[in-house]
Amino acid sequence: MSPAGETGTSSTPPRANALAHGAIKIESTPNSRGASVVSENIGLVGVNVKKVRPWIQRDIEQVKECKPELLQKCLKAVLPVCNGQVSAGGIYSSGVETALNKYVRPGVENKFYGPFIEATNIALACLEEIKVDGMGAPVPAVDMICQQNDMPMYQNHQTVKSTRKPDVVFLPLNSACSSFDDEKGGKKGKQKSKQKDYEKDDEKRKVHMAKNAMEKPPAPLPWKDVLASIEFKRKMPGKKKGIKLLVPSSYKVKDYVPTKPEYLPVDHLKSEDPTPGPSQTPTTQPASNTALQSSGLTAAQPSKGGSSSKRKAPDTLESAAKKSKIDPDDPDADLDVTVQTGMYAAEMFAANLGVNYLLNLIVVDDVMWIWYYDRQGTIQSSGINFIQDLPRFMVLLYALQRFKLEDWGRNKNFLPVQVEGKQCHEFKIKDDNLGEVDLLLRTSHEERVTHYGLQGRATNVVPVTSDVLAKRYENIQDGMVAKIFWGEASRTSEPEILKRVEEIAKAHDTVKDHIPELLWHHTITNPTSAIREALGVPEPTTGSRVLYILVFRKLHPITKLNDTELFDVWRQCILCHLTLWKEGVYHRDISPGNLMWYRKNGQLIGVLNDYDLSSLANVVGPQGNERTGTVPFMAIELLSPSAQRGEVKHLYRHDLESFMWVFAWIFLRYRQGALLPRGLRPLDEWATLGAVACGKEKLFFLNNMEDFTPSDIDEDIWNFLVDSLLVLKMDADNRYYLRLKRSSSSRGGQQPDGEETDLDAVLSKFTSLEGWDKLSRPK
Repeated sequence: MSPAGETGTSSTPPRANALAHGAIKIESTPNSRGASVVSENIGLVGVNVKKVRPWIQRDIEQVKECKPELLQKCLKAVLPVCNGQVSAGGIYSSGVETALNKYVRPGVENKFYGPFIEATNIALACLEEIKVDGMGAPVPAVDMICQQNDMPMYQNHQTVKSTRKPDVVFLPLNSACSSFDDEKGGKKGKQKSKQKDYEKDDEKRKVHMAKNAMEKPPAPLPWKDVLASIEFKRKMPGKKKGIKLLVPSSYKVKDYVPTKPEYLPVDHLKSEDPTPGPSQTPTTQPASNTALQSSGLTAAQPSKGGSSSKRKAPDTLESAAKKSKIDPDDPDADLDVTVQTGMYAAEMFAANLGVNYLLNLIVVDDVMWIWYYDRQGTIQSSGINFIQDLPRFMVLLYALQRFKLEDWGRNKNFLPVQVEGKQCHEFKIKDDNLGEVDLLLRTSHEERVTHYGLQGRATNVVPVTSDVLAKRYENIQDGMVAKIFWGEASRTSEPEILKRVEEIAKAHDTVKDHIPELLWHHTITNPTSAIREALGVPEPTTGSRVLYILVFRKLHPITKLNDTELFDVWRQCILCHLTLWKEGVYHRDISPGNLMWYRKNGQLIGVLNDYDLSSLANVVGPQGNERTGTVPFMAIELLSPSAQRGEVKHLYRHDLESFMWVFAWIFLRYRQGALLPRGLRPLDEWATLGAVACGKEKLFFLNNMEDFTPSDIDEDIWNFLVDSLLVLKMDADNRYYLRLKRSSSSRGGQQPDGEETDLDAVLSKFTSLEGWDKLSRPK
């Protein structure tokens, strides 16, 4: 994605799953399908994230596949457990066969959680006794156990609250027990007697296995403790007649036999099961106020009783007829199992900071698939028939039992701590120049900007304090923030781009003081491509990501301003952006969250922020395969199907158009620095639509602006906004007619390059407007 000259960007190869279109040249980064496109939109304060699940499905559809290669000595070592020949602390592995015989009987899905949990926990207890050279010992600090859930689990994501209901989970024993120990409602006497049984860890496990592991937890389990979720499905024949193949009387090591299907595609069960279910909401359907429940996210509001962020969920999106078929506590019940599990992965990512990867399991009848998620994508193993091929399932449990928290994907660099009763994270690392750098990340702070999704940058912005940095930068008045995100390894890093931006600032007043002040940064060089290379996944380095931590001086969002103050900051950012573009720094992600400000000598200073999707003119070669831009603010031309295939060059005018959409977005949705109530603000659906659908909505908006006229907006502001959008509309019409005239003689229908030779002339279409001049005058 490196630029070809001052005004555009050079070619970027299409993604592996992009459609071929003859010999058409790729002019920009093809827009990736899935949550990485829209995932940053949860940072758009007040926007209902109503349709997350279609984006999760698109990420799931791009799954890569690999076959497990398990060590023969591990398979041989677990055979005694499979064949009922091992006991541990009064727990006998023969119970595995008994539990599996219950599992294969006919019946509805939730009747089989218990037998599966029982077999798994018996196996875990007995596998502790098995030793294999080259394999570690069980990890007491984790002490994993299989626990029934089948109850709502909640999590807050900035202004929204999610509800999910995984069937079964793996989590540490202490966490599983605490839900029952903390139960309210008169079981204290029972818990006191139970404490005697818990004097030893093995007794604690044994008691929990017998009494509680196969029960629904009385208090919601915390997502931050979940190691993996397990989602079950029973096909119709299994419900009526049971599983066809019975439990073998004995096991031996044999070659892997592929399951049918070997890999689990999205909607596989729909094709297998003739019973109709509620259909998934299409991504192009306009969002409604009640649709939030369809993604399991509800608006968080203060509780009347003092408990944090609890409220009754709104009605679901489905019709009354469909509601009767759906568990009201499980908004994901109508989803395909692969998408359901992807939603759980999104919750697990959000629950902990800087998570490297996650594992989840899907069980359909007697076949299990392992799903691996990281910010590069998703990998699915081939299926394992855990009843007919029990040794392979045992090896999986044997390995998982020996996982430390970091082996489960937790980032060991971020240490959870409690500060003044609030959840925080400590980050300490050796710096070549500063010695040990200490960061205290205020991850429970109300100003934290979070991420919800599977793939992409997964940006979190967190208030931070640091003794070392405070001494180095004594004049920082407003505090500091840490930006934590997964950047593409092949892209020029944000610190490198900011270094060039700082050089430009020394020579240009329009840039000086109008750029973010980077105080410190660190890159954790553990690329997501490593596992793909080890597994032999095709194109393992395509889209590989590494974790960045950048500490900046704290800035204020442009949405906190109003009228002429907002216009002035917005104008300063435009002038800064123009100079940077001329000097070969292409921002390409203009959005409200990237336009900031601070005060200096009583004046408001606008800051063009966030350069992690920017590119440099002097860098040759592809610069990553992630889309550039935030969908609701991207130029209409970049939201077209051809642009999504990478056939439209990203030009200066596209970023300038984004500035205009940001201006419209803020003035139609905010008053006096505050977000308008839902129902009084338009454009919510733009943040949850796909690129092409959003482009259509914008065209409708341009042709029907009178329907969006607010009654309480400043007249000068409204007139300037209308004039600016009319400039966009007329320019787009002129280009469209020009393309029509050239289409018969152009290169196979390819769009003209549209090179811009005079950027000042492009901007002057707006600066020459009467409103620009009037709003720029000091008052």
